[in-house]
Amino acid sequence: MSNTSLSLYSVLKNFYDDYLKNTPRKLKIIDVYILYIFLTGVIQFLYCCLVGTFPFNSFLSGFISTIGCFILGVCLRLQANPQNKHQFYGISPERGFADFIFAHVVLHLVVMNFIG
Repeated sequence: MSNTSLSLYSVLKNFYDDYLKNTPRKLKIIDVYILYIFLTGVIQFLYCCLVGTFPFNSFLSGFISTIGCFILGVCLRLQANPQNKHQFYGISPERGFADFIFAHVVLHLVVMNFIG
């Protein structure tokens, strides 16, 4: 292997080891959720490109739902991260999670209404 690929491998390995060692379990769970939502959106987009958009409202509402869930998941991760406590002064992690659930309920009500 070349020097560039070895240095890239060592950087990625150090990043992964540091992530496993220093990231709280709660944030790892949120990261898995965000990854799942991201992959769901990619699969929906690929399906749309390969098969077509015949029920366009269904595709659009599903894709908007995944984008909304991804954004809400990133916001939850920002609020739950202990390093960001000074930016979310007065907002407890429980309040952040309650806001996340409430926003999800509103998002999915809008998506269900859009499907028709």
